[in-house]
Amino acid sequence: MLEVRELSKRFGGIRAVDSASLDINEGEIVALLGPNGAGKTTLFAAIAGFVRPDAGSVRLIGSDITGLPPHVICARGLVRTFQIVQPFGALTVRENIAVGAHLHHASRRQALTRAEEVAEQVGLAPRLDQPAATLTVAGRKRLELARALATDPKLLLLDEVMAGLNPTEVSEIVPVIQAIRGSGVTILLIEHVMQAVVSLAERAYVLNNGRIIASGTTAEVASDPQVIEAYLGHGAAARVQSRLEARHAP
Repeated sequence: MLEVRELSKRFGGIRAVDSASLDINEGEIVALLGPNGAGKTTLFAAIAGFVRPDAGSVRLIGSDITGLPPHVICARGLVRTFQIVQPFGALTVRENIAVGAHLHHASRRQALTRAEEVAEQVGLAPRLDQPAATLTVAGRKRLELARALATDPKLLLLDEVMAGLNPTEVSEIVPVIQAIRGSGVTILLIEHVMQAVVSLAERAYVLNNGRIIASGTTAEVASDPQVIEAYLGHGAAARVQSRLEARHAP
């Protein structure tokens, strides 16, 4: 469904994304992991058209979308969410969701009907007439999901949708994301909450200093020495291995 090849993006002398390549198959949930500052959000932005890559290509369902504007990419079925949720505070939850629904539903009535359907899907139906500004952090995260879903995406890029949530809220939103995949939406997600990554993702890519350093099943990348070094620092992999050996020694 999504093919990213040798994608690169510089900001001055900093190479935020460095020849990154990845593949996402239809129906998957795939995680994009990496420490803070690794380039994950920039990679998302380059894929979704919010920044123009300096090199490389992005193909969605076989079509080249490299460097197209975000609204064009969105209309083709690829939509991203943002780490910092900024709803239209003076509008109701229903109206916020309807903004996204207008992409495929020209009339206000159709957009509002679609908003109700999406709100039910993400657990916001009881809050449809509530001002968006009054939502909790968890409520705003669900609203961000709803606004993206209202555009009827084929592929959804989720940028730290669980950041700022407590463990109970995380456990409540995981089945929402699983249900989104169950409805036919493919998902690529950036996430630091490993509890959620393990529950959701079949595969993962790991980015560090703009480069993909590991890929495979979630279990494989979690035990990869390069990944451990990236997260915990130089020499960490050897220390972890030493502790594991000591723990299992007779």
